[in-house]
Amino acid sequence: MDQIIVALQAIILSIKQNSVFVFGIIGLLWLLNIINRILSNRLNLFGIIPRTTHGLIGIFFSPFLHRDFNHLFFNSIPLFVLANLVLLNGRTMFYLVSLMITVLSGFSIWVIGRRAIHIGASSIIMGYFGYLLANAYFQVTATTIILGILCIYYFGGLVFNLFPGERDVSWEGHVFGFLAGIATAYWAPYI
Repeated sequence: MDQIIVALQAIILSIKQNSVFVFGIIGLLWLLNIINRILSNRLNLFGIIPRTTHGLIGIFFSPFLHRDFNHLFFNSIPLFVLANLVLLNGRTMFYLVSLMITVLSGFSIWVIGRRAIHIGASSIIMGYFGYLLANAYFQVTATTIILGILCIYYFGGLVFNLFPGERDVSWEGHVFGFLAGIATAYWAPYI
């Protein structure tokens, strides 16, 4: 019971310490979306365009680009919560996890994704979700188990995003983000 209380206190403290940082990231996404809107969504051309040379740059830029404010709004809430949970392991690990998920999911989309412009933070969100769930399996502690339970309880519905649905939604980003999160949870301790 003491381990659970200590873990919960660490989670709450981490969220208090890192909320401004995460709000800054989300604020950057909103600023970029405003600029993109002013430019008639031309920045979206920096998304992932599978199997094209110029689409490779999208691996790094696509998580920062969104179709519209509705798309960004619905990504902002889970991104805020899940990024805060990943930050529990510190900023260095947060940067490593984010980079690994971005590269692994982005490259997978570029290689296998359907012909479209893939944009949005969904692959990162699904990556964080997969990372936190898999981390509860690979690194069994009271904290990782609590984080896994919180993810399932509050974001369990994200699992339905792993299947093709709406034509304009990159389900590939969801799937490859989730798998990249699992792979990251497995490999991160060895890096």
